[in-house]
Order: sequence, then C-alpha cells, then structure tokens
Amino acid sequence: MEWILHNDEFIQEDKLTISKEDRGYQFGDGIYEVIRVYGGDLYTAKEHIDRFYDSAEKVKIVVPYTKDVFHKLMYDLVEKNEINNGQVYVQITRGSYVRQHQFPADSTPVVVGYTKTVERPLELMRNGVRAKFIEDMRWLRCDIKSLNLLGNVMAKQEAHESGCFEAVLHRSEMITEGSSSNMYGIKENVLYTHPATNLILDGITRRTILELCAELGINVQQTPMTKDQALQMDEFFMSSTTAEIIPLIDIDGSKIGDGTRGALTEKLQKAFEARLNLGVQI
Repeated sequence: MEWILHNDEFIQEDKLTISKEDRGYQFGDGIYEVIRVYGGDLYTAKEHIDRFYDSAEKVKIVVPYTKDVFHKLMYDLVEKNEINNGQVYVQITRGSYVRQHQFPADSTPVVVGYTKTVERPLELMRNGVRAKFIEDMRWLRCDIKSLNLLGNVMAKQEAHESGCFEAVLHRSEMITEGSSSNMYGIKENVLYTHPATNLILDGITRRTILELCAELGINVQQTPMTKDQALQMDEFFMSSTTAEIIPLIDIDGSKIGDGTRGALTEKLQKAFEARLNLGVQI
C-alpha cells in the first residue's frame, strides 16, 4: 500500500479523504510541482521547491511550513515508498470552504503528495516523436504552475487523437511551449526558445538546458519562433521533468531536418545525462 503525504502526516493511500468543497476540486484553486527521482535522490529539488513556493505566493496561498521542512517531507515520502527511479507529485490547494469565488477568510491550505515509479523514456529520446501545432488557448499566467490545466489537457488530447506525442502551442503564429513541455529549435548551431515570460512555464529542465548550452558554447537566442520558422529548423526538441530531452522529428506532417535526432540535441542529451551520474544509457 502506498504512503501519501496529507498535510504534515504520512497516511496509507486508502485513508486519504478530500472534502467535496476543497477549492482545488471545485475551482482548480491551487498549485503543484513534479520532482524527478533518480537512484532514490530528488533531482534539482531546491529549484522545484523554490518554484512551488513562488507559484504559491503568486496565487496568495501560504505554504504551512518552511522550505527545509518541505524538502524533508519530499525525501521522506520517497524513502517510505522505496522509489528508485520515478517522481514525486505534490500540490497545495487553498483548502475547503463553502463554495464562493472570492478567497475565504479562514480556510486552511491542504497539501497532498504521492510518488510513482517512472523510468527514463530512452527509446523516445533516441528515436524522436511526432507533434502537432495547436492554438494556445490558455490563460495569460502560464508562469504559475497552477492546477488549472484544462487547456493543456485539451491540447494534449487533440495531439493524441492525431497520433502525436505532444502539442506545439502557438498564440497566433508565435510558438510558446508544449502542453506539458518547453520547446526549442536549432538552426545553424543556434538554439532558439521562447523567453521566460508569463506565456510559458520556466521549466527546471529548461533552466538546466540553458546552463548546459553555456558550458558547451552553444549560442542561445531566447526569442519566440513562428510556426514557419519552426518547420525550417535543423533540429527541434522538447523538454520536461519526466521527458528530459526528446527530439521532435515531425510537426504537422512536416519532417524536421532529416527526420532523426540531431547532433546538437544528442549532445545536450548526453550532457544532461552526465549530470545525473547514472552512466551512459542513451
């Protein structure tokens, strides 16, 4: 039986109860994080926890313990569930209160966290995936990792129904990000990606990739790409906490480059893998 974090207690999964009037359930009034686990260790835990607190502050939810305590709770959850390679999902809602749109004055935030085993998507990382352009219809605060994911879900489903792995979201002609990932194009050894504005989530893996580019001497231009520019890229890839770096070899039926993983994409994958200290797998 899996252990669940409920506020500051660890309980068995079948003992977890959530009020019908929890604002996360009724309004999506909360935020979340997903932290990757490699070899039993939380990867970039500090960065994820900092972003969790940052998102909470932006929506005016007070996390009921310090970052150090929160960090220990995440590690304890991984240890109790004996997770080797996987992830931690954790969310906080504004709590339970009689239904009203404005913030209640005296609700108590509710924290729930759980783990699951997730292996690295090595085959996808080597062979690449297909994607589909989909209009970005989400709200204008995508920098907040909120529970309001219906726009993302609808885009992902449309891509799935088209036989694609991911949606490449765009506002008018400008690409923002994926439904659950950040997006990058490479042209003549220059990496292009949308800047970290309110229109995208500044992914933790995205930040690592930009650090790796600096280390490897890869020129980075943080500027939006158009759909047409994306299709003319030599290489294209996506990133996320669980996907790491996955090449996009086809968008809307148009082959990117020669339709295989590009040399710079592979170089970044290997540099990222070296940071994990798991040996060569890709």
